[in-house]
Amino acid sequence: MTALVSLILGTAFGFVLSRSGAADYTYIQQMFLFENFQLYGIIGTAVALGVPLLWLVKRRRRTLLGTPLHVEAKPAHRGNIVGGLLFGVGWSICGMCPGPIFVNIGEGKVYALAALAGALVGTALFGRLYTTLERPLRLPPMQTGTGEG
Repeated sequence: MTALVSLILGTAFGFVLSRSGAADYTYIQQMFLFENFQLYGIIGTAVALGVPLLWLVKRRRRTLLGTPLHVEAKPAHRGNIVGGLLFGVGWSICGMCPGPIFVNIGEGKVYALAALAGALVGTALFGRLYTTLERPLRLPPMQTGTGEG
């Protein structure tokens, strides 16, 4: 049941990204060049809706489907700043963050495969370099696992 709900919600999210222009390279570049403010409105609306909904879910300590939920606060460290900068630069250069990569692939835009390859290579490279970066960036020890709890 959960996989089906995730598939339906992911598909709906991708559809909204596609139709709103939030996955369109031109709109994203115009946003970063301050030529078009449509995406700032979309992002602002997502934040305005998401923050109170997340607060409510965390307060209830259950998902919308009733599954118990525990959200831990993540530690702040220099890696958050470095990672945020790298994410923003990558987003600006390729015009896609992770969600829109898959939206663009679904729309048949072949160039999105290069963005996906870059995201996967960057993730793998970060995993390899983590122990080297851990001390200078004061990163917490890496935790590995399945993510299943």
